[in-house]
Amino acid sequence: MQKNWLSSILRPRTAILLAILGLGRPVLAQQVSLALLQPEAMEPAPVVHTVQPVALPETPGNHRFWDRENSFLFAASAAFSAADFVVTRDNLRSGGQELNPVTRVFSGSTAGLAMNFAGQTAGVVGLSYFFHKTGHHKMERAVSMLNISGSAAAVTFDLVHR
Repeated sequence: MQKNWLSSILRPRTAILLAILGLGRPVLAQQVSLALLQPEAMEPAPVVHTVQPVALPETPGNHRFWDRENSFLFAASAAFSAADFVVTRDNLRSGGQELNPVTRVFSGSTAGLAMNFAGQTAGVVGLSYFFHKTGHHKMERAVSMLNISGSAAAVTFDLVHR
């Protein structure tokens, strides 16, 4: 009994030790002899020169984040989210139900619903800023346009199905 217990402990350890030693052999074979190095290979690195930053001119792909188009898109996104909030709140007060499963979590109170739509608008601005900083300027504008179209569709659906 003692022998089986001891051998069951030593077997995995032995296998791990052999695997480490087997995988470590190629590392040991990568040593380079200093006698093989040429003297010119041991010269110091050249001096690094500093470069002064240059301001890039304004191009279509390089723009300020709060430019005219983004300001308009964010205002439209906020307006359509506010309209979606008002129509959804009226729909819920008259016995309707929220179809969006994410918004349904917050539809228990007016404050929760307002927080959902305010967070949605803040999320659009934040995601647009992320895309702006990473240089994806078309995606930056597409986020706002997608939110505007989604909110407009929700408002239209709620008004038609009153």
